[in-house]
Amino acid sequence: MGKPLVAIVGRPNVGKSAFFNHLIGKRISIVEDTPGVTRDRIYAECEWRGRSFTLIDTGGIEPYSEDQIFSQMRRQAEMALEIADVVVFMVSIKDGLTASDMEVAKMLRKANKPIVLVCNKVDKVGQTPDEIYEFYNLGIGEPFAVSSIHGLGIGEALDEIYNHFPGDEENEDIETIKVAVVGKPNAGKSSLINKILGEERVIVSDIPGTTRDAIDTSFEAGDDHYIFIDTAGIRRKSKINENIEKYSVIRSFTAVDRADVCLILIDATEGVTEQDTKIAGYAHDNGKASIIVVNKWDLMEKETGTLENYRKSVYEKLSYMTYAPILFISAKTGQRVQRLFELIKFVSNQHSLRISTGTLNDVINEAVAIVQPPSDKGKRLKIYYATQAFVRPPTFVLFVNDYELMHFSYERYIENQLRKNFGFEGTPIKFKIREKRGKE
Repeated sequence: MGKPLVAIVGRPNVGKSAFFNHLIGKRISIVEDTPGVTRDRIYAECEWRGRSFTLIDTGGIEPYSEDQIFSQMRRQAEMALEIADVVVFMVSIKDGLTASDMEVAKMLRKANKPIVLVCNKVDKVGQTPDEIYEFYNLGIGEPFAVSSIHGLGIGEALDEIYNHFPGDEENEDIETIKVAVVGKPNAGKSSLINKILGEERVIVSDIPGTTRDAIDTSFEAGDDHYIFIDTAGIRRKSKINENIEKYSVIRSFTAVDRADVCLILIDATEGVTEQDTKIAGYAHDNGKASIIVVNKWDLMEKETGTLENYRKSVYEKLSYMTYAPILFISAKTGQRVQRLFELIKFVSNQHSLRISTGTLNDVINEAVAIVQPPSDKGKRLKIYYATQAFVRPPTFVLFVNDYELMHFSYERYIENQLRKNFGFEGTPIKFKIREKRGKE
C-alpha cells in the first residue's frame, strides 16, 4: 500500500509552513511574515493514527498576480494538486475571506479531490469564533479552526484528513506483481514499458522528464498478472531546472513504496551514476526486490569480456545490491526484454520465500561452527536461535546473549550463508537482533 500524498495549498502567508512544521515536528519550511517565502514544494513523511503519509508544503497561490515568482508558485501548487490524494486548503481567520480565497476554492473544486478546509490563526480553539462562519461561503465544507503556531485544533483536522485517505490496496489479486520501473530521466523507462506492452501506451520522447507522473498499466503474460508502474525520471537535485520535476522525485519514490519488484534502469552508455546509486539505495533500504536492468546495450561496442567487465563494474558501484540479478537489454530492439518476465517472477518468489525455523537454525548452527562468533573483553557472542518473522523482504530475528557483540561483518557472514543455502536472489535480507537473558 502506497503512502497517501497530502498537499497543503492556499494563499501566501496564511500559515501553511507553520502547519507543515508542526506536523513533522521539525522546522524545515521557513516561516516568515513575508508572502512567498516558500517558493518550492517541500515534502516530509508523517504519521497519524498508525498510517504513514507524505505531506507536501507548497508556495502560496496568488490567482491575480502577474509576478513571475508568484506564477511559478501557482504552477507548483497546481502540480501538487494533480498528484495529491487529499488537499488541505488553508485560509486565515485574521485576513477573513478574500477574493483570492474564492478563486483558489474554485480551482480546487475543479480538481475533484477530497478537500479539508483549515482556518488558521485562531487564538482560542474550542470557542468557535463568529468570523469562521463566512468561510462556509467557499463551498468547500466545514472549516476546521486551528492555530498552527500553538498546535491547537490540529488533531481534529488530521482526523478529517485521515478519513479521506485511499483504502487499503491489499484486497487486490494477491497473484498480481506490482513492478516499478525507476531510473534517471531518459534511461528508457517508457520505451521499455512500450516494448513490453507491444503498443505505444506511454509517450516516448528524447526530452528527459517527459513522463511527469506515475502511470499504472495492467498486463498479463500467460497466467501471470502484472501492474507496471512507469515513473517520472529521478534526477539529481542540482540538475532540476523545472520546478515541476521535484514532484517527479516524490512520485517515483512513492512508486517504489507501492511496488513488489523494482526494475532499476541503467543507461549502458553512461554507466552507473551517483544518482543511480541513490535510486537503488532507496529500493534497497525499503526492502524491495530488485533487478538491475542495463538498457541501450545495443549501442555498446563489444569485445571479449565486455559484458562480464560491465557486470563487475555495476556491482562495484552498487556494492550493497550484489544480490540483484543484472539483465542487459535493448528496449529499442527488444533484445532480452522477454527474459524480464521470468526474472520478475523469480525475484518476487524469492522476496516471499519463508524458511522453517528448524531448517533455519540448522544452517545458522553450521555457520557458527565454521566461523566462530566475535568476542569482546573475553565475552563471546552466542546465537541461541533464529526465526523468520516476515517476508517481503525476508526478515529474521536472531536471539543472542548480547546484541552489542553482533558486529556488522558477522551479520553479513550470516546473511551470505543464508543466501548460499536458500538463494534469496534479488531480495534484501533484514535482521532484527534481540537479547535473550538467562542462558549463559
